[in-house]
Amino acid sequence: MPQRDSFKKPMVIESTSAPLPPLIAARHVTMDYGPARVVLEGIHCDVQRGEFVALLGPSGCGKSTLLRLVAGLIPVTSGSLTVGGQDPAEARRSQKLAFVFQDPNLLPWRTVAANIALPLELSGQTRQEQSQAVDDILPLIGLMPDDARKRPRNLSGGMRMRVSLARALVTHPDLLLLDEPFAALDDVLRQQLNEELVRIWLARSWTGLFVTHNVAEAVFLAQRVIVMSSRPGRIAADVRIPFPYPRESELRADPGFARLCGDLSQQLREAAR
Repeated sequence: MPQRDSFKKPMVIESTSAPLPPLIAARHVTMDYGPARVVLEGIHCDVQRGEFVALLGPSGCGKSTLLRLVAGLIPVTSGSLTVGGQDPAEARRSQKLAFVFQDPNLLPWRTVAANIALPLELSGQTRQEQSQAVDDILPLIGLMPDDARKRPRNLSGGMRMRVSLARALVTHPDLLLLDEPFAALDDVLRQQLNEELVRIWLARSWTGLFVTHNVAEAVFLAQRVIVMSSRPGRIAADVRIPFPYPRESELRADPGFARLCGDLSQQLREAAR
């Protein structure tokens, strides 16, 4: 098997145009619930449009809190955070943003199709528009037409997570926020869904911010991995991942992949002290 380390770097074409502003811009962001409960401190980073970034850190370091700040669900205590140049709460109302949680949070009385169509229903789309959108999204996330009529209780954990992902993607978001969506799945299924997520990202070109505490998952998925320290959460490292896309399952057996996972694991141990 060819070594990934020997791959040639893609040609870089210099552009004379001004660089585009980042989609997410965090400037010295702090989030606390009083002096004794500082969750995040001094977060300073950018996420470009179309970029896939993983937030990696120990439990309780504020990864999910940062995701909620970007989503506009809670306000920053100090510093500046913008999404598309706007306050996150305003951006949530005016831009296409979707959130995938660790728990699929499916409505048990609704079918798969009705769960997927829920955000379209809430936005006022017609039943015909909803039905067409569901039909289009099912093959993208690996579900069959017959699955659309099932209830969540009839689905495996992996299928429920696929439905949750489809419910987010059906809106064609510009920004997809994922909060450890595969954490509860077994390792084989988790790897399969990682591969599916990469394929969907390449097909749809949304911006992704993915929270995880799994080093191999972060390296496999992301273009950049931001390592966060223990609470209060700070950025301990910002590492660019060199492997080209598409990323296939064989990448996990590559020596370069193992070395990078080892390096990030060491940084994570140091950040957790």
